[in-house]
Amino acid sequence: MSPQINKKVLMSGAQYFSDQYAINALMDASIPVDAVKAIAEHENIKKAFEEAGIEVVTVGSLPNLQDGVYTANWALVRNGSALMSRLPSVRTGEEPYALSFLKQQAIKPIALPPSVERFSGQGDCLVCGDIVFAQSPYRTSVEAHPFLKSVLGFREVISLQTKPSRWFSFGPAKKNRVTGWPDSPTYDLDLAIAILKWPEGNQKGLIAWCPDVFTRKSRKLLRRFTDVDKIVVSKQEATGAYALNLVSTGEVVIMSEGAPNLQAAIEAQGLKTKCLSLPELKKGGGSIRCSSLTLD
Repeated sequence: MSPQINKKVLMSGAQYFSDQYAINALMDASIPVDAVKAIAEHENIKKAFEEAGIEVVTVGSLPNLQDGVYTANWALVRNGSALMSRLPSVRTGEEPYALSFLKQQAIKPIALPPSVERFSGQGDCLVCGDIVFAQSPYRTSVEAHPFLKSVLGFREVISLQTKPSRWFSFGPAKKNRVTGWPDSPTYDLDLAIAILKWPEGNQKGLIAWCPDVFTRKSRKLLRRFTDVDKIVVSKQEATGAYALNLVSTGEVVIMSEGAPNLQAAIEAQGLKTKCLSLPELKKGGGSIRCSSLTLD
């Protein structure tokens, strides 16, 4: 039996959620968010977590901070310590809030040195036992990767990169107009990979991933990596349905609607699925995994 994962998560509220500032490639500031529907969607995520046996710790909405709902970006937590994030300028107001809350939970916060410009926390660092898949450069500087070993004690860091946003699909890589940072349709790694099971003893872990969104070098690296079994996901389901932005307990997978092929592949592995409709939350460029920070 695979170990239970994501046993305890942190969720904020969706009261102030919006896409007013298009800080990633999936946001369109010209399409408004229906706040009432977004709050209901967020509550449905919380309900699905609790039904799957996940303990949900809640913290209030952050006034006038549109992305505060995406708590996954606040830190990366392991063994009672939290490597704290370094967020885009529109989101820096979330950082002291996250720091205060994690201290209240008796989790030790650890700050990266000033030389590390960007760190997107769990959004860009997906834990699979003592392995962590980490991305750069869109929301996380590659200089942050060594700290995943030295500070949090992971055995292995798999450094990856998804494809950048480009002008007319083939021109120079784009920078985000709001943040000034490089951008990608999979700006956070949790849009490109999902952790379904951790390794246990002689049993491999299980991930799902979308080869089409990765650079050639990263595709080769992941294909050669044999500590996990892999489900291949189409670009249509990964980027159209945010299919990989899911949360698994190792037995139950809470995922977005619109990815029937991934759902069938997950169920073929003996896992149960719960699918949610989240059109408003997706307007911010995130979904189920983005809305929860694992604390255990």
